Amino acid sequence: MTTPPLRAGAAYFTLFTVVAKRTPLTRAAVVQAARDLIAGDGLESLSVRRVAAALGVSAPALYAYVENKADLLRAVAELEFEGLVARFDAVQCVDPVDRIRGHIRAYVEHARADPALFEVMFLFRPGWAPQPAVEELPAASKAFAIASAAIEEAMLTGALRDDDPFLVAIALWAAAHGTASVLLAELNLGADFEDRVIDTVIDSLVRGLAAPPD
Repeated sequence: MTTPPLRAGAAYFTLFTVVAKRTPLTRAAVVQAARDLIAGDGLESLSVRRVAAALGVSAPALYAYVENKADLLRAVAELEFEGLVARFDAVQCVDPVDRIRGHIRAYVEHARADPALFEVMFLFRPGWAPQPAVEELPAASKAFAIASAAIEEAMLTGALRDDDPFLVAIALWAAAHGTASVLLAELNLGADFEDRVIDTVIDSLVRGLAAPPD
């Protein structure tokens, strides 16, 4: 039995239903679609055309919400730094040294959660970087400020030796970033061993920065 063709009214209703179910096109929706694409297929997969296809619109339609691919990547990076800020905020240790430990682990875990998105975070310089900064990433600056505050407090309480807080913050970041990079190299070390690596790095850093006994 042959199915009769849809009448014009029925076809219009079907088209209207599809359009109604489509996610409203906003900057947030465009950025989220780009984030999902990178998370699923890697950074190299991103293009404005592919994001548009995922949203069911033409590529030119996206330019009302993002300037270009660089703007889109910057927005994804900002979103990922907001996620890192949330992880840092979740570290509620009263002791500043314990907060430093928590921040380092949170940083590594954020990298491990999605390596492709972690890569996007460092395509642009944050606002606190020495000038001339390439791009301003407010959430990156906030994450750095949270980590730096714990370091400064630890120095003020005498838990860490009196040193340049910015220098120590950069050194700790370098160690955390290096640890994350090693663990993302897929060396098949095993989850338990990788956790021991993280703990060893943290313990070594804290002992090395501890204030000498009176």
